[in-house]
Amino acid sequence: METKEQTVKNTHHGHAIKRFRRTLGIKQETLASEMGLSQALISTYEQRKVLNDEVIEHFAKALNVAPKLIKELEEDPVTVIIENNSIETNHGKGYVAIDNSTNHYNPVEKIVELCEKLLEREQETVKLLEKLLKDKE
Repeated sequence: METKEQTVKNTHHGHAIKRFRRTLGIKQETLASEMGLSQALISTYEQRKVLNDEVIEHFAKALNVAPKLIKELEEDPVTVIIENNSIETNHGKGYVAIDNSTNHYNPVEKIVELCEKLLEREQETVKLLEKLLKDKE
């Protein structure tokens, strides 16, 4: 008897839209204007885990990506941690100063290490998505 492994994908449609939007350097206000929606509604959609196909199609067209990419982009825990822990200051993005007197490592090096891991993960995701698209064609 053959058993088929079932994998549960960790997808979040709203976060996928947010990641594509940020990657393209588009602000919520700009996207909202292009789609004929309010910035607040864009923000609301980006927080929803599941969106209906019609909404996904609308965002995919505005972002010039395949709807399938929005539906199937998996959440990466490292990305979520980094995105959710950035701090906005009056002078742009910043960081929280900590007392390093007891730490025996350079926090900047740790950040660079995390960014390198994140970049590597993103590159793997892109390769996987390209393979999926080629397989579907």
